[in-house]
Amino acid sequence: MSHDLSLAQNHAFDLSRTLMVPVTLFRAGGEYGVVPSDEIDDGDDLDIIHEYNPHDRLSAH
Repeated sequence: MSHDLSLAQNHAFDLSRTLMVPVTLFRAGGEYGVVPSDEIDDGDDLDIIHEYNPHDRLSAH
């Protein structure tokens, strides 16, 4: 988890490109985290910021 949104965004983008799977950047408890998108459940209490998909052709930022 990170308190720095910019750092979390960069890590999320890099992780998505490394794993070649969509990952989701979220906020929980005042911190930012990243998890593969398929591991998020509807019951999770997360504030979703952005989903990074390595197959999208658009820039991440």
